[in-house]
Amino acid sequence: MSMQNILFIVNPVAGRGHGRRLAEFIVKNSGSSFKPVIMFTGGKGDAKMLTRRGLEQGILKFVAVGGDGTVNEVASELVNTEGVLGIIPTGSGNGLARHIKIPLRVRGALQIISGGKVRDIDYGLVEKQPFFCVSGVGFDASVGHRFAESPGRGLQTYARTAIMEFFRYKPKMYTLKIDGKRIIRRRAFLITFANASQYGNNAHIAPGADVGDGLIDLCILRPFHIIKSLGIVFELFGKSLDKNNLLEIIKCREVQLKRKHPGYIHYDGEPIKAGKKIIVRVVKHGLKVMVP
Repeated sequence: MSMQNILFIVNPVAGRGHGRRLAEFIVKNSGSSFKPVIMFTGGKGDAKMLTRRGLEQGILKFVAVGGDGTVNEVASELVNTEGVLGIIPTGSGNGLARHIKIPLRVRGALQIISGGKVRDIDYGLVEKQPFFCVSGVGFDASVGHRFAESPGRGLQTYARTAIMEFFRYKPKMYTLKIDGKRIIRRRAFLITFANASQYGNNAHIAPGADVGDGLIDLCILRPFHIIKSLGIVFELFGKSLDKNNLLEIIKCREVQLKRKHPGYIHYDGEPIKAGKKIIVRVVKHGLKVMVP
């Protein structure tokens, strides 16, 4: 029986630029259960292109070696196919990997690729763009936009960007139509559509979210006084923000959002410009993933 080829799509700049060394480690430590084929990305869109090409060549297992951006690109091409996603998380956030309990150490993540099981999970769609963790409008989309434009990377740069944006950002008014029936109007600091429980870095916006339930957790965080901001941060990282009455969570399959002006929306941290009306929906069990 011939060994199975697994395509490892490596972002060489993830993991503080250790991508190439990681690739060597993968080849040395992959054992005899599969044959690793290593491909490096050179920029945005490459991971999608490499995944598409791999599918055309009959490869069925793909491993995203990078952060949430690389994972999103590879997974976006694998939805609704027989292709299976594996993750070796080397980014700063690693939201989906953390949610589905993929070890953050490379050796541990590799063991799942050689001996883990395959699970079907849901994904979200916003403006025809798949997302696997969270999408959203408001404060976090603004931070994502500013972060994308800043020269630095990593958690420190992100935290600094978020603090600066916090003092600049003004909450907006939104009209939300839930599952085609219920209409609510909310003034919100941010609105997050959560497929998984967290943004990344264990910042849990929707502690009760489940990637297999066929539902999006619509999270509406109301405007709050600066005095409450530290408590909110503690609750976010303490997995208890859902107990705070400033956060409203509604489980649903589809949301139509209307706002006064076009603006940014993010999907898995990537900011894109979007119009006044946005439709977000969930696709149940549309992606196969290697899990512990």
